[in-house]
Amino acid sequence: MNELSAPRCAFCGKDRAEVKRLIEGEDNVYICDACILLGAEILAEEGVITGGVRPAVASGEHAPRAIPSPRAIVEHLDQYVIGQERAKRVLSVAVYNHYKRVFGSGSSEHGAGSHTPAEDGDVELTKSNVLLIGPTGSGKTLLAQTLA
Repeated sequence: MNELSAPRCAFCGKDRAEVKRLIEGEDNVYICDACILLGAEILAEEGVITGGVRPAVASGEHAPRAIPSPRAIVEHLDQYVIGQERAKRVLSVAVYNHYKRVFGSGSSEHGAGSHTPAEDGDVELTKSNVLLIGPTGSGKTLLAQTLA
């Protein structure tokens, strides 16, 4: 193949088959996912961008650093929602189980009041739904927005 038909990263020279993603810029200039991450890490180290590159993104996984425990989720909801204790407990367990089901295979750092998926073994959780029913003004939307 000639150079015109095989796009390559302008930084490292790898072709499309050697990288996960090759992004095209103007004038048929390409950059690969690895060079983008490397550039972001350099900018973070130099203080040009804040927050750095999340380890989950850098490793290609989209898992949170730590899954908050149901108790931590309830404590977060308590800061915004008054009353509705049963709904907060049910929703916190549902959200926790959702995170475990979605991110269950990844490994995470864990802090106080949190669990990592590895701590829970090989338990397979089935999908469950929660239906919020109540009169207008009872806090259904506030609970959902606070969790989001």
